[in-house]
Parts: sequence; structure tokens; C-alpha cells
Amino acid sequence: MLPPAPSHRILIVTDAWAPQVNGVVRTLTTVAEELRAMGHVVEVIGPDRFRTIPCPTYPDIALSLLPRRRLIRLIEAFRPDALHIATEGPLGLAARSWAKRRGIRFTTAFHTRFAEYIQARIGLPVAPIYAWMRRFHGAGAGTMVATPSLQRELATRGFRNIRPWSRGVDLDLFKPEPREAWDLPRPIFLYVGRVAVEKNIGAFLDLDLPGSKVVVGGGPQLASLQREYPGVTFTGPRFGAALARAYAGADVFVFPSLTDTFGLVILEALACGTPVAAFPVTGPKDVLADAAGVVGAVDADLRVAALAALNGDRAACRAHAERYSWRACAEIFLSHLVPVNGILAAE
Repeated sequence: MLPPAPSHRILIVTDAWAPQVNGVVRTLTTVAEELRAMGHVVEVIGPDRFRTIPCPTYPDIALSLLPRRRLIRLIEAFRPDALHIATEGPLGLAARSWAKRRGIRFTTAFHTRFAEYIQARIGLPVAPIYAWMRRFHGAGAGTMVATPSLQRELATRGFRNIRPWSRGVDLDLFKPEPREAWDLPRPIFLYVGRVAVEKNIGAFLDLDLPGSKVVVGGGPQLASLQREYPGVTFTGPRFGAALARAYAGADVFVFPSLTDTFGLVILEALACGTPVAAFPVTGPKDVLADAAGVVGAVDADLRVAALAALNGDRAACRAHAERYSWRACAEIFLSHLVPVNGILAAE
């Protein structure tokens, strides 16, 4: 834990950063803003500072090309009090290697189930990938994870020094009104997020449900799903107030993913008063637990969950979302950071 101080210099190294649109980027962006509002000096080093190449099978993700020398210069110029390595990509690997060699303590976070994502795309088994990820995170002073169920799962896979770090939602942006009218037959079943194979969107679109299905988002699977499901409304990406209206105008938010580590979109939907239907997996089963009222349903049969969620209490959904604040999320993050050791001098 960092010693008490009015201000710390906090460095976050991440392979996931703008213009990418995903939960990792949203979390890191918002936490950095909250930490700055608390008086800390926060620097984020992302792929935008390096030459990049498109990620194979997912060109929207930029991978930094040979970042080591420039990354070290940036780290040493900033002289952080705390170093957080957020991702396991080229930047994360380079930062970890440098920190280990210099005796610098750092924290990490388990944001993404890369093992399952790689398996879904090219069929590799998950066991060796988890073994590699365990070694990656094991070099740090602590690994932050978003949910209790993920903590338990990673512990059984041999991860150590796991630290809980929940998430938040912008309650001023995501709210029950105004609502998108959706000139479609009701009820409206909505999906929001990346349109990619690991999101398991087909499990939602294949369901026999009344009313209409709407997909908001973009990604590498968008064109193929549009061809395969001509009766579904695909809006493409939405942001800000337009996204909030989309959530608020739906009757049920369907979250078909089996591999997310949290699912920020679940909180956004609840903040807009929309109940959630999901499989009973990490993320939804954690977020929907202990709600005062019906805020959705989880079931191994996603159709059963979607129909049950139609009975959700929209006021209870909003009240449950109000339990999650980004300021609290940033304070938890700060409490898990550790002071660096050694002198940050040029090599």
C-alpha cells in the first residue's frame, strides 16, 4: 500500500487505450480521471505513443511494435511513486520485464480472459495460456480482479496475491429517462457491446423471443451477424446520451457472454432502469446478487432468463446501480497500489 500523502505520481501502462472502445479502456480512463480529481498525478502510457500493427483477427486493437526502449524512457522520465501494469500485451510485457530487472514493485490487473478468447478464435487449449498468465501476474505485488467469483476461480488456478477491485457507473449519464422510442414491436431485448465471437452474441440472437432484438455496437463479427440475422436491428456503435437512451428504451438487456470478467454494460443497463438477463457466470451472477428487488435473472437457459427479466422492477434496477460509484472504484484501486523500490535512473 502507498504511504499516506496528499499526492502520488501514479503510472498506468496499458495495451488497451483510446480509440479502442471496451470495458478496460472505460475503467482505466475513468479511474485516472477520478484519481486526478483526488489530487494525484496520473500518467497513462498506451499504444497511442508507439508504432503499432493491427491485432490478428481483431484489427481494431493496436499492438505496440518493439516498444521497450521508448517505454523505458517514458517510465523513467515520469518517475512514478507507483506502477500499475494493466494488460498482458506488448507494453505490459515490456514494463514487467524492466520492472523485474530493476527491482521495481508493481501491481497488475486481470481484466480479460485471454485464454478463452484465444480458444474461441483459434482453438488453443486454455491450460497453457493460464499458466503463462499466472507467471505474468505472479511477478507483481498484487493482482486486482473485479468480482468475488473470479477471485475464487483464479485462486484455484494458482494465482496469488489477488485483490478485489470492483467497478462503477456514470449515474449522471446512464439514467432511466429519456428513453429511446424504438419503432419496433415490444418487448425490446437489447445487447450492447463489442460484436465479436467471444461475446457469444449468437446465443442471444438464436433465442425464440417475443417482440424485437436490437444490437448496439461494432466489431469484427458485425457484418456476418447482419447477414445471418436479417430480422435483428443492428444500430452500430452508440456513445454518450444516445447510448443511454438505447439502454433506457429497452425492456430487457441481454448479456450472453460467458467470458467477461465483469461486464460494465450490466451496470449501465441497470442504471437506466433496464433489467438484465444472463447466464449464471462471473460478472452477472456477482453484479445481480444481493439486489433489493428483481433486477434481472440468470439461468443456464438464456431464454428462461430473458423472459423472467421482463418482470424486473425498473426502480430497483436503478437503486442497485447506485451502489456502484467510480470514486469508490478509484479509492479501492489506490489502496492496492504499492510503492516502487529502487531509483528510477536511466539505464
